[in-house]
Amino acid sequence: MEFSLSLAIIAITAVVSWLAFNNGKLMQALVLWPPAITRGHEYHRFIGYGLVHADFMHLLMNMVTLFFFGRVMEGFYAQYLGSLGFVWFYVSALVVSALPSYLQHRHDPKYVTLGASGAVSAVLFAFILLRPWETIFLYVVPVPAILFAVGYTGYSIYMNRRGGDRINHNAHLSGAAYGILFTVLMEPRVIGHFIAELTGAGG
Repeated sequence: MEFSLSLAIIAITAVVSWLAFNNGKLMQALVLWPPAITRGHEYHRFIGYGLVHADFMHLLMNMVTLFFFGRVMEGFYAQYLGSLGFVWFYVSALVVSALPSYLQHRHDPKYVTLGASGAVSAVLFAFILLRPWETIFLYVVPVPAILFAVGYTGYSIYMNRRGGDRINHNAHLSGAAYGILFTVLMEPRVIGHFIAELTGAGG
């Protein structure tokens, strides 16, 4: 079986998350707690928060999504960034998707966030740029990727404004936007490809 960076990231994230489920000190050392960064300069938390999850279902949903879409994007980024291109993209997506939440709550000692959802959203939306009509299964319901993207974005914006569900929708939106922007800046021709695929002109 060919080595996959996505599978390596999944394995590392699964192991660290599993250990943190039973180790409160490890969990607290990795979650994105803004005061620890603002006052303690613990910048590792910008990456560490993506290695831990609230529970098994949270971990499973993120890793399953990464499994299906990450492998496609590995080959794409390798063309432009080298063999570890996908890793640089994923790690940078973790940092960027956390920044808005950090800046908003940097003086709030009660705020904590965790999970790889922002980076996974970046991977997913980058994939949608390449294959907008690919079928995505929303639980068991097949949905075209572009329609999922529209619904996902609308729902995330609504819930981000509404709040109250303990999910970091801001990270989802930031990650999705970063995945698109990063990919377009790296290869501007993706825009033309996306439009052609969307309109059927790509064959």
